[in-house]
Amino acid sequence: MPATETPDPRDRAGSTRFPAAVDVALQQAGWTPGRWDIKHAEHWADTLRDHTSPAGHRHTVFPAAVEAWAEFGGLHLTGPGPGRHIAPTPFSIDPLHGLHLARTLGDLGRALDTDVSPLGREELSGTHTAGHPQALLAIDTEGRVYSLDHTGDWYLGPTIDHALNTLILGTRPTRLVRPEPESA
Repeated sequence: MPATETPDPRDRAGSTRFPAAVDVALQQAGWTPGRWDIKHAEHWADTLRDHTSPAGHRHTVFPAAVEAWAEFGGLHLTGPGPGRHIAPTPFSIDPLHGLHLARTLGDLGRALDTDVSPLGREELSGTHTAGHPQALLAIDTEGRVYSLDHTGDWYLGPTIDHALNTLILGTRPTRLVRPEPESA
């Protein structure tokens, strides 16, 4: 097969875990079924655990984050086409993009009543803005994934797989909102 031809996911034994377009985008970014770089994930975990912000904020590290980093860490992805609901933005899975955002993640975790760890970042796309951060990607202890940007906080899905589908396919995420207070 020529290098420029997109592999057909049905031509290989393996992933039926993702929709075809997501599977192809993941493979083009370097992912393969069974990918597991625990050494790199542990390095990221140690770096995050060792970091303390000037105000004393620290990151939490937990199995769901380490597992996501081990399987998808280091990948830079771009969605194919215009997206189902919104334009997909390029993103990368690298928790060190959130190294200096321990307080922000701690605040989100308190609001959600869980611990939250950095996962990566969405990036602006375009000729003059490519590679600039647009949003922080985060994961909680249950494996739920979020995106935090200047417009608010967004729920991308209950698992890393669902979040990858949302990001790559341009599916509209759910905005996190504060519950209305109960009236007496």
